[in-house]
Amino acid sequence: MAQETFISEADADRVSAAVTAAEGRSAGEIVTILSPRSDDYADVALLWSALAAFLALIAYAAAPGFYLGLVDRIAGTWGDGDWTPRGILALASAGAMLKFAGTWLLLLIRPLRLFLTPGAIKHARVRARAETCFKVGAERRTHGRTGILIYLSIAEHRAEIVADEAIATKVPAEVWGDAMAAMIAEIRAGRTADGIIAAVDRVGAILAEHFPRADDDVNELPDRLIVV
Repeated sequence: MAQETFISEADADRVSAAVTAAEGRSAGEIVTILSPRSDDYADVALLWSALAAFLALIAYAAAPGFYLGLVDRIAGTWGDGDWTPRGILALASAGAMLKFAGTWLLLLIRPLRLFLTPGAIKHARVRARAETCFKVGAERRTHGRTGILIYLSIAEHRAEIVADEAIATKVPAEVWGDAMAAMIAEIRAGRTADGIIAAVDRVGAILAEHFPRADDDVNELPDRLIVV
């Protein structure tokens, strides 16, 4: 399957240029990552499927006469009442299995699966993915530990900013709120590249204040937008 794209090559170049410009004002190293999604949420689909099966068993236990009569009518047995305990258990098990399988198949539809995933889980998964990407691509990879990641996850409509040790000790996490707000405002308007660029500009301004660029500063991390 071809990789999903949410940004044109020209817009990706604009983001890279914005990173280069922002880094020209400070000793910080900005990494930008765009991800179609941060997780497939297969475990969430399993939980919904198990819940559907469990609720089916509860329904059978609460109204056994209705379901046994329904099966009799479908089978054309006229409700002769010839149900053994084994038959009742088999019917309940088959119904639960069908509910599980049907829900699982339905949740193969990715937008529906994402819609049914609680916001807290999506937030945690996006944050975890951002931290993983940061550890792989930016953490402790600069001389002064001044790397910072701007991470955007399209499917979840969420973004994260993760800073390396030297930045985190000087800049409280809440300071990045303006950068996040500027990015989200543009993205909601359908301007993904402009959103990332807005965040880069604001992050660059904060870095320039706390980590001014030295004459011998070198570029230690790639400026290009990374799509994963």
